[in-house]
Amino acid sequence: MKQTNYYLFDFMDFDSSLQKDEVLWKAYAPTCIKEKDGDIVITIPYQQQKRQEDMAPNMEVPQRSYDLIIRAYDSTILRIFTTMLHDDMLEEDDMFQMQVNRMALHLEGTNIIDVHGKKRGTINLNAPILDYWSDLLPPPQPAPFITFYPDGDENKPIELSDDHFSPPRYDALPLGFVSCGIATTKEETNERATISFKCQADECFVGTGERFRKMDLSGQTFQLKNQDGQGVNNRRCYKNIPFYMSSRMYGVFYHTSDYCKLSLADHSSRSVQFMCDRATIDAFLIGGKTPEEILHNYRKLTGFPSMPPLWSYGIWMSRMTYFSAEEVNDICDHLRKEHYPCDVIHLDTGWFRTDWLCEWKFNPERFPDPKGFIQDLKKKGFRVSLWQLPYVAKGAEQLEEAKANQYIAPLLKEQASEGSNFSALDYAGTIDFTYDKAVEWYKKKLLKPLLDMGVTCIKTDFGENIHLDAVYHGMTPERLNNLYALLYQKAAFEITKEVTGDGIIWARAAWAGCQRFPLHWGGDSASSWDGMAGSLKGGLHFGLSGFAFWSHDVPGFHSIPDFMNSPINPQVYVRWTQFGVFTSHIRYHGTCKREPWHYPEIAPIIKRWWKLRYRLIPYIIQQSEMACQSGLPIVQALLFHHPNDRQCWHIDDEYYFGNEFLVCPVMNDKGIRDIYLPDDEWINFFTGERMEGGKWYDAVKTPLDLMPVFVHPNATIPIYPYDVDCTDDMDLSKAINLEITDNYIGYKL
Repeated sequence: MKQTNYYLFDFMDFDSSLQKDEVLWKAYAPTCIKEKDGDIVITIPYQQQKRQEDMAPNMEVPQRSYDLIIRAYDSTILRIFTTMLHDDMLEEDDMFQMQVNRMALHLEGTNIIDVHGKKRGTINLNAPILDYWSDLLPPPQPAPFITFYPDGDENKPIELSDDHFSPPRYDALPLGFVSCGIATTKEETNERATISFKCQADECFVGTGERFRKMDLSGQTFQLKNQDGQGVNNRRCYKNIPFYMSSRMYGVFYHTSDYCKLSLADHSSRSVQFMCDRATIDAFLIGGKTPEEILHNYRKLTGFPSMPPLWSYGIWMSRMTYFSAEEVNDICDHLRKEHYPCDVIHLDTGWFRTDWLCEWKFNPERFPDPKGFIQDLKKKGFRVSLWQLPYVAKGAEQLEEAKANQYIAPLLKEQASEGSNFSALDYAGTIDFTYDKAVEWYKKKLLKPLLDMGVTCIKTDFGENIHLDAVYHGMTPERLNNLYALLYQKAAFEITKEVTGDGIIWARAAWAGCQRFPLHWGGDSASSWDGMAGSLKGGLHFGLSGFAFWSHDVPGFHSIPDFMNSPINPQVYVRWTQFGVFTSHIRYHGTCKREPWHYPEIAPIIKRWWKLRYRLIPYIIQQSEMACQSGLPIVQALLFHHPNDRQCWHIDDEYYFGNEFLVCPVMNDKGIRDIYLPDDEWINFFTGERMEGGKWYDAVKTPLDLMPVFVHPNATIPIYPYDVDCTDDMDLSKAINLEITDNYIGYKL
């Protein structure tokens, strides 16, 4: 962006030369307000603006009017819907679960009242108060002044924002849209729309997906367009979620799969602005007294997470990649011989006849008896997870069948021999999950044979990008791009559960609704301190976006500076392991050796932490069951428990693990970090030291074999009292409670 003085260019993405045939339409004051079938319908006229840098109404062009519909669900959610394209106000689609009930609204004057007598909104039709002095500048253009109270709490109004420095210089519009070109009907030209809400000077914002940013997102603008994040330390994002939550205790879910832009007090510190590349706005304003209540209400709209199977909470061992059954068996035998507990062995890109050439079939030379190989591993307590992706490559044996039956979306032009427009990798097409026959082909022909032979999890890698120069059955590629992850993961999850009985995948991309299909991991982090820090930031925001389960590659995916070959820092390996033990799921994966015995100086420490992981599984199961029915994730930002503590809206390197543990990962080779303990009394889980809350502890030194973890006095932690090699050896009825009593002296690893 080249910053200017003009709203058109800085937020609305107009051509700065104004050569493109496009104009902006600004919302004016309502002309009609009525009740209809329990909704409030407000007719909003829009006035075209002149095609110039400063905004000014073009009064030679007639206004266009569109209805703004306000609908209530339960006592905590308001929906604001308007379309300039005759789109339907849907209550069923792929993103929705809609475990909510419509609540009728009626008008009392200009107040919007629900059936319980609560005020849910007000429409201000009063003329602005003026003390006339000068006509140097034109008067402000009219605007709709509408205030919403999603849960009836009038102390936290959400107001449309008509935000300007002077009438020609706008910073945000309450509502507006863009029309382009000439068509036979006015709707055919409408292209994108915007809505803005007022915000306060000290308001903080969180969520929006797996955002690799500081905890408070205010002052930032995000493009909600899924793409390969290429790590966890940049602006790109594998998992954009069109939802944010405010420190004023409300959330907003923008129901769309279109490319969109969200400015959180950035383009203007007085406004939250949203722009959708389609001229339809469908926003759910979600109330609640706590962050958990707000996210619970969000999940009532888009779905609750499913409970992962017991074995998934054990250690997953992987590398990019294992190349043969012999190599895998050697590693698994080593794990068992030395009693490193482990439940899952993951085969990444090397199990095909050609590395990376995904054909959903084992290499017959490297894996001569795949069914026997998988079943033998299962007898030893190992489940097998397999990597694949949703694209068919040139050279894949399924390519001609996929093309002939349009299981992959037909491309508009033949790709050059050096590769497609999709990426440097030569993928010939994207599986079209908008087409029911392609979904069945993927589920029954590609995945089911693998699941039938005993595979227990499919890694649904990629899915952030699709071929954009292709024709899909269900929608345009631009509208499908963000939604694709949901359709892809749903198909893999459903067939896995159907065949194995366990609902689980291992996914990288996400959009609203994907939380129903756990679980997701954080992508290709660098094996470094900043990779670890970026991973945690992403996981915290992800948990603030409706997702309960999340993991990350321990100890980072790729090496630095040599992506494939630089050795891992042993301290990073230990500290990332400690972090991983206190995450919902833990998988070792990356571009070079990940098995702990390759690092003999730290291997004994790693084994002790792995054993702790299995001791904690009863607690993790307990917290997971709660998370599947509430608004909580497993990895919880501090603000979940301390929403009124302003410090907690800015802390992104500590977290709650479930409701009982406060975890402070060490992310440097000095073993030193500052620790903030929120108000209350705290006990160091490992040392038993009692510490006062409501204060910072500076430069706390922690030895390499420990991590600062705290619990409250009188906490009860279910643990498994025995060492095991895998979860098959566990009888959860034998779990015991670890009581944090006055006599507690710490847990000894």
